[in-house]
Amino acid sequence: MKAIALLSGGLDSTLAAKVILDEGIELAAVNFLTVFCNCTHRGESCLASKKAVDALGVPLRVFNVSEEFLDVVKHPKHGYGSNMNPCIDCRIFMLKKAKVYMEEVGASFLITGEVLGQRPMSQRRDAMRLIEKESGVEGILLRPLSAKFFPVTVPEERGWVDREKLLGFSGRSRKPQMRLAEQYGIRDYPCPAGGCLLTDPAFARRIKDLMVYNPGFTLNDVHLLKMGRHFRLAPQVKLVVGRNEDENQKIETFSQDDDILLKVTSYPGPLCLLRGDARQEEIGRAASVAVRYSKAKEAGKVEVRHWKIGEGSNGSVTASSIPEEALQEWMISE
Repeated sequence: MKAIALLSGGLDSTLAAKVILDEGIELAAVNFLTVFCNCTHRGESCLASKKAVDALGVPLRVFNVSEEFLDVVKHPKHGYGSNMNPCIDCRIFMLKKAKVYMEEVGASFLITGEVLGQRPMSQRRDAMRLIEKESGVEGILLRPLSAKFFPVTVPEERGWVDREKLLGFSGRSRKPQMRLAEQYGIRDYPCPAGGCLLTDPAFARRIKDLMVYNPGFTLNDVHLLKMGRHFRLAPQVKLVVGRNEDENQKIETFSQDDDILLKVTSYPGPLCLLRGDARQEEIGRAASVAVRYSKAKEAGKVEVRHWKIGEGSNGSVTASSIPEEALQEWMISE
């Protein structure tokens, strides 16, 4: 008998997989990667999930679902959590994908590391039942860590899994999981804070701004949200300012046709990206912000070069450092 584990790489999903492996079930793991994951390396996969499958000795299949997931973020049927996290819709989306993969590889059921009552939005009893129903996995979704609180599933009913060996964890406390991890000899696991940028307040401010002024945003726009300082200079004009050389390089990499890049001449400073329908007024504002974050901050008026991607056109303006009150007015987040 074969099952598919949705494996984040966190302690709960690792323990759930271990419980099912101990029941003699053949297990394969699946991990869904989105542009909002902040625990990845060069966009390859979740580092924690790789470490977990190495410890468990099971195969891992990683799916990058970033493009499809954007629509979930833009239009969540069940709303957002405390920031911009559409947790219920996200869970439904992932389980639907996992079910398709389960059927493709001939597996019979799914497992997750969910614990009843641990997360306020997606792990309430009513929310968990709703997620099962809307994702079409009723009866074939087994939650080994909280199984005792839920109706008997198909794998239990048919004797593939012994319900007596499943667990009854609930609530926010991590102590039961930590004790179980100790029994299994699992010691190197990530903290439970999660790896989704949509739960981060600063990132949430950035994406809220994007949804207001550019509701048709793309993956490129989201990648830019993950770097630099962000400013709204006009309703349709946004500025991204690099904070170090690494971010300067990334900003240049993600620049696209019609973006304007700016840099202070003759002084060390950030690379700045102006995106939108920028007029000369916005270019002047951007230049002043560029000076503010450069070594020319106290130098008075200096030259700032600007060039438009895709056209080869370039020019320069003279600007001095932006006053702090104006900077704060335009700032979306540091």
